[in-house]
Amino acid sequence: MTPIDFTSNENLVVTLDEILDDELLDTPEKPKKLTSSDRLERAFLEIVEFRRVEGRLPSSQTREIAERKLGARLDGFLANDAKAEAVKHLDEFGMLEVPAAPASIDDLLDSDDLDDLLGDDSGILDVSDLPVRRSADAPDSVARRKRAKDFENFEHLFTAKHAELRDGTLRRAPFQGVHTIEEGRFFILNGMLLFVAEVGESKTMIVGGKAEQKQRLRVIFENGTESSLYRQSLSIRLHEQNGEAIVHAETDLDEILDADIESGHIYVLQSMSTDPLIANIQDLHKIGFSTTSVEQRVKGASTSPTYLMAPVKIVADYRVYNLKASALENLLHRVFADVRLDLTQVDRKGRDYDPAEWFVVPRDVINQAVSMIMSGEIVDYVYDRSQQKLVWANR
Repeated sequence: MTPIDFTSNENLVVTLDEILDDELLDTPEKPKKLTSSDRLERAFLEIVEFRRVEGRLPSSQTREIAERKLGARLDGFLANDAKAEAVKHLDEFGMLEVPAAPASIDDLLDSDDLDDLLGDDSGILDVSDLPVRRSADAPDSVARRKRAKDFENFEHLFTAKHAELRDGTLRRAPFQGVHTIEEGRFFILNGMLLFVAEVGESKTMIVGGKAEQKQRLRVIFENGTESSLYRQSLSIRLHEQNGEAIVHAETDLDEILDADIESGHIYVLQSMSTDPLIANIQDLHKIGFSTTSVEQRVKGASTSPTYLMAPVKIVADYRVYNLKASALENLLHRVFADVRLDLTQVDRKGRDYDPAEWFVVPRDVINQAVSMIMSGEIVDYVYDRSQQKLVWANR
């Protein structure tokens, strides 16, 4: 190694400019502070990268922690219009696009969204093997009422149920679906109490060219008549006539078990707008989905075109467990697509905005639709705007 001679002045002539240009004297630039917008974009770009590499969307239901985190993040973007709008320019795969509403019930039944509704393998709403149903009024489906010859064996049951309803031991509750029709249960149809006295053995019948398991019931009515309805037929009538179930007063129809996981909230809102164009629309409701509390979700409604630039009233909050709540919301939107609000709003920046989640439909029909989605029966129904009720699609 050559020693350095510090006594020599050779090559030590350095100009002032060279000193100032020395990289060692350069002051490093301070890193720019990340804004909330930057963080939002970075978070979304991680989802985009997953989609690019894996060729699919990340799932919020998987056991893979990293993917589940991205899936939950994507659900968050989909549930928040403002966040989705902020990163829409980065959405090269159309992950934030809202699917077009179906033109018919056939489009609804052919949709892949229904298959993914539960987000698991339980298959409760898997309708791929369901038969095409013929009308409930078809000759071989009609079960006409007749006089119950042994009505004296049942009369005291009706008397007891009425007494228990009066003293509060029992109460009336919304009908929850075909799975609740069991032997020994009481229901109310068209204001009349009925009793499911017997459930017959399952028989394989060909309906619409496919085999289907059906059970005949012996249904006793409090007026002394009886009928041998099929289980599914009774369910159809209870749904269409807003039938009710008789339950114990302390029964919680929404009982949650320890293993159940909350997916989110389906909420129904009513606009408090004073704009005559909105205020005069009867039965106008917004049906939406939120992973946070509904109260948190609707903050700032009066300045958001999503909420028609006005305060809103929460009229229903359905907690969803073990289901993919965003898919459930999407299915509700498809069922009521024919009565979607056709209105263009102008936001605070002067931009046109078409609210997509407002529907002109009675509150009780929305409640019935949610119940029928839970039981899987919604696939047989379509909303009839002239009758303002859900009707059997194959009728």
